[in-house]
Amino acid sequence: MRWTNDSYEIDDERSRLDMDRIVAWLAESYWAGSQPEAAVRRSWDAAGVTLGLYHDGQMIGCARAITDFTRFAYLSDVYVEPAHRGHGLGRWLVQTMLDHPDVPRVRWVLHTADAHGLYGQLGFLPADETVMQRPRPPTG
Repeated sequence: MRWTNDSYEIDDERSRLDMDRIVAWLAESYWAGSQPEAAVRRSWDAAGVTLGLYHDGQMIGCARAITDFTRFAYLSDVYVEPAHRGHGLGRWLVQTMLDHPDVPRVRWVLHTADAHGLYGQLGFLPADETVMQRPRPPTG
């Protein structure tokens, strides 16, 4: 399925994803930078929904969801190349994921250290009293 906005496009076709580019982007991110390349690739292979963001046919962003397609979805690896930020593309990418027909009416969760404002605009709130988490064990 494809969505367009001027010269930008979002596509959920996995075969279009440039996994080398995604691996490189995530290697520089605070949330996935310590993950081996094989783990990043495996995480994308296992994702329920993947989105690529394209400008004139070149991938400039991405997002994925881990989901059971019924009650739960975890939003992860939302990325837009720095040269394309500031144009609402991250918001459009996340909104497209939230509206994706494969994950209707699920409870969405995510972790972020720096994008609370963006996700708050899209209806995300701090966790309520029913949510618990078990943090990732320290590496070492």
